[in-house]
Amino acid sequence: MPARRHPTARQVRLGAELRKLREAAGLKATEAASLLGVNSVQMSQIESGISGVSEQRVRRLAANYACADDGLIDVLVAMATDRTRGWWEEYRGSLPVAYQDLAELDHHATFRHDVAVIHVPGLFQTAEYARALFAYMNPEFPDDEVELRVDHRMKRKVVIERPDPMPYETVIHEAALRIKVAGRAVTRAQLERILEMSEADHVTVRVIPFALDDFAGAGSTMVHVGGAVPRLDTVVRDAPHGTAFVDSEAQLEHFRKLFRKVKAGSLPPGRSRDLVHQLAKEV
Repeated sequence: MPARRHPTARQVRLGAELRKLREAAGLKATEAASLLGVNSVQMSQIESGISGVSEQRVRRLAANYACADDGLIDVLVAMATDRTRGWWEEYRGSLPVAYQDLAELDHHATFRHDVAVIHVPGLFQTAEYARALFAYMNPEFPDDEVELRVDHRMKRKVVIERPDPMPYETVIHEAALRIKVAGRAVTRAQLERILEMSEADHVTVRVIPFALDDFAGAGSTMVHVGGAVPRLDTVVRDAPHGTAFVDSEAQLEHFRKLFRKVKAGSLPPGRSRDLVHQLAKEV
């Protein structure tokens, strides 16, 4: 298969998982290459996502790696043969690659857990709220650049609004609900949007109140996206250089524990809705 100039995060993840299986089997890249009848450079490109790989080759590698996890193998095959060109492709070349990667990640997700401390989660944001955020955080952007980002963010909400919505659970700190990123009308509309979505069967909203003792998680903002199998979960973190995708098992387990800890300290859904409703009345 021809080499890709810009592999997506999903394609890179497939290659990384194949590399993990090889390393667990104790094989060198040159040995794996010989199994496929390719050279070491081509094998490196497969494991970095630069080159695609066929279903036959994925299954051959898995068999020689003595991988007995049929569920994982089937998912890797699905990733290798996926030819989905979603709505996010129209933004390729217009927005940073991370925007497309995030939309594709959500598209294939089995669930999503968010922890939001400063801002309302993106999947809940109204257009006016998102516009204020983008304009403030990127003051050098012209209006049309801001609108492009707002439009992309609004379309990403399809995963919780479509007929077969993704299960979504979010923990939001009271600070994010109180901070007025724009005027009172925008703030009120944003809180009403959260209340509306919290009534959906597939959505769970919990709030961390200011009154909570022993909350040291101000830096705990995170997104945990479920893969088709737990091994393929992904955590998305904001990093100084941009968006970071975390997929090592040790780190995934760390963030699973962190989410459970933050969730345990939050208000139950009913009391959370009551607090959001109270804040909406106060605005």
